[in-house]
Amino acid sequence: MADLVNVLSLVPIPDELRQSIEAVDPAVRLTVAAGWFDGEIRDTWPQRTARAYVRAGSEGHGTRSERDALLAESDVIVGGFPVPVDVRARAPGLRWFHQTPAGASNLRHCDLWGSDVVVTTSRGLGNTEAMAEYVVAAFLLFARGLAQAWSDRATGAFDRSAYRPVQVAGKTACVVGAGGIGREVARLCAALGLRVVGTRRAPDGDLPAEFAELGGPERLHDLLGQSTFVAVCCQLTPETKGLIGREAFAVLPDGAVVVNVARGEVIDESALVEALAADRLRGVALDVYVGEFDRLPPPELWSDPRVIVTPHVSAGTDAWSRRPLELFVRNLRALLDGAPLENVIDWSRGY
Repeated sequence: MADLVNVLSLVPIPDELRQSIEAVDPAVRLTVAAGWFDGEIRDTWPQRTARAYVRAGSEGHGTRSERDALLAESDVIVGGFPVPVDVRARAPGLRWFHQTPAGASNLRHCDLWGSDVVVTTSRGLGNTEAMAEYVVAAFLLFARGLAQAWSDRATGAFDRSAYRPVQVAGKTACVVGAGGIGREVARLCAALGLRVVGTRRAPDGDLPAEFAELGGPERLHDLLGQSTFVAVCCQLTPETKGLIGREAFAVLPDGAVVVNVARGEVIDESALVEALAADRLRGVALDVYVGEFDRLPPPELWSDPRVIVTPHVSAGTDAWSRRPLELFVRNLRALLDGAPLENVIDWSRGY
């Protein structure tokens, strides 16, 4: 038998997938240590991150020495978010780390970022349907003026003229980042009768059926200029930081709706505040915002009735996705066979 391959999971694994992992090869030895590092994470990550992602009251499991030993003997680790900030330093034999979330930027706070370890993400394989439903729900909320109902209830009187409903069908939606999430957004938008355009880093190959147009980054402003609805779904990279800024808001038609389910830094929040002050936008839904793991949303945004800010919940659903761990199983087989892995982070590209 080949040398043992020690696989450490920092996330819960259902029995059926645990069996799939162990069945990849007799050399695989799987240890599930979900929650073991909760206390460390609470001490080393920003408080808002810890409160959001660490179970209330959980201090982890085992001693520091026992946790060190788990990491030290690990060849492969599968983790969620957040993970121990010094996981690379404590796992000298680590060959591969798989992150079940899709966004690579989650790892910038730990020593895996830019390291010599092969790191993969679940890009395009998470709860993409749930995130697309969030986007479409926000589009419809603002298109039909439904947020006005809360104001009416607060004042105890109806103001019919304030609803100003617009029809979604026949309008154009721009998907910024036509990857796994963006494709699902496009599918739902097309089903509502929207004409869908979009951008992606390398729009090669056949045009996906959901899109009327799909261009590269250089076409962003042209496509935004056609779009009443905008869904921001791209990865955060040096090229996409501040991508939706003053120029982007300037080319949008008056009364546009913007929804961000990517990363807060993709939108220039100062430019967003200016666009709102100029009454250029009908509505904005932010499931992410700059500094979300350290602080509350900026008051200029959170207090604006045209803006809805949620705490990174667009992927939330009652339907658990198997796909991130199924990808892990495929990649484990590839690792043992010496074959290329799927969804490897390119550190220079940022995802």
